[in-house]
Amino acid sequence: MSSRRLLFGLWLLLVGCPPLDAETIRIGSKAFTESYVLSEIALRTVENAGVKAVHRPGMGGTIVLWQALRSAGIDAYPDYTGTIGEQILSAENPLSHVEMRRALAEHGVGMTDSLGFDNTYAMVMRRDVAKRFGIGTISDLVMNRDLEVGLTHEFMERRDGWRTLAARYGLEMQNVRGLEHALAYPALARGDLDVIDAYSTDAKLAKLDLVALTDDLGFFPRYEAVFLYRLDIVPAARRALESLAGTFDEARMTRLNSVAERTHDYAVAADLYFGAGTKSRSGVGRVALRIAGWTLRHLQLVAVSLGLAILIGVPLGIRAARPGLLSQIVLGTVGVIYTIPSLALLAALVAVPFLGISGRTAITALFLYSLLPIVRNTAAGLRSIPPEIRQSAAALGLEESAQLRRVLLPLAMPTVLAGIKTSAVINVATATLAALIGAGGLGEPILSGLNLNDPALILQGALPAGLLALLVQLGFDGLERWLVPRGLRLDEGRSQRVTSTP
Repeated sequence: MSSRRLLFGLWLLLVGCPPLDAETIRIGSKAFTESYVLSEIALRTVENAGVKAVHRPGMGGTIVLWQALRSAGIDAYPDYTGTIGEQILSAENPLSHVEMRRALAEHGVGMTDSLGFDNTYAMVMRRDVAKRFGIGTISDLVMNRDLEVGLTHEFMERRDGWRTLAARYGLEMQNVRGLEHALAYPALARGDLDVIDAYSTDAKLAKLDLVALTDDLGFFPRYEAVFLYRLDIVPAARRALESLAGTFDEARMTRLNSVAERTHDYAVAADLYFGAGTKSRSGVGRVALRIAGWTLRHLQLVAVSLGLAILIGVPLGIRAARPGLLSQIVLGTVGVIYTIPSLALLAALVAVPFLGISGRTAITALFLYSLLPIVRNTAAGLRSIPPEIRQSAAALGLEESAQLRRVLLPLAMPTVLAGIKTSAVINVATATLAALIGAGGLGEPILSGLNLNDPALILQGALPAGLLALLVQLGFDGLERWLVPRGLRLDEGRSQRVTSTP
């Protein structure tokens, strides 16, 4: 296939899922139950106002959502006044709502009035463990330094989080570890942890008979729930978000969180808010439709990023096959990129102005991760061609480009295809991380399932991703049989040796 045809095919894939029109409101949410539920409710409210809307679930922590809002990656998301003042605005002293609105407006962001409840941070323990150690306040932890403490990664680094809390109370806990919020509760219930950070409206506090330690020094500010939104959104959407103010209280929010976790469906909690019953909406047809949508988006991310990696990686591999310093630089650069942790690479790309929180960021990250096997295998395949064959090609009077196109690349094709196949399989698996920045794909149900502790929902993403990787492998096996003569095909053992990463 010519490079022009491949570029045209990539363009078709990009437009196959058309961009949202200018009036479609994108509502983001953080990766915990209450944020999902509030965003689902906001979605319905905006749609009821006659404005198109979509939900970008589980996009990560505060900074990711804030950057997405500022860069127009999303148009609104739920947050809390304490987080806004401490984490976003870095205020030295508590701010009034008027002061917050004034500061946010400088960033082109508006804020609704309080939704009606305060969801403060809390340090929680199992009631029986707290009673055994005689712990009722955060200050009591000073005398129990050897307790196992599990904290969400964001809470560990926040200005109003663990480090400042520990300094205020003089805590010197010896066993502190970071983990996802959804995994902390099961660990606490099993006894693997003794203390975790939580939110006061978490439904699991009552379900697991947990006790929130009294903040006896008044460390935590008020965390009134609000919606942040871009000031340039359509007026009808803005009015719809503002209409949610004062429609909740702590008991109602806790109940909605409980329903979402019991039914493993955020939409059911949204139904309850609007007065509908709590019948599950997860029928077979609906589940199949959702899986099909996630899979299609996953395929788009993989196809575009892999196609770009082939277009750029094969020429780089051809150049790297020649001796010299430049070849070492090319191979060294793609090798270093491959060693960067995927989450770190995503975070770094999000900060790039042109990329931000978008599918472009996910495609760029996947493209960079796909380069190493393609570049290295192309170089290795060309270098492995015996000198006699190269001399024979030159003796035929072929120009250097013709030698490469007609002789050398066809002989190296088995190794080149092995590298592309390796990249494709790795790409399918890595693309699940795109959901962390709201780019969709099969990582979306996996993240939601982890948050809800719902194995069935996790499998709705994991199984199709595994099947897709298998189909990609079989597809490239078939392509190799079609393109490469039988005598030139790599045996399995040699293929594995060539494509193994350093």
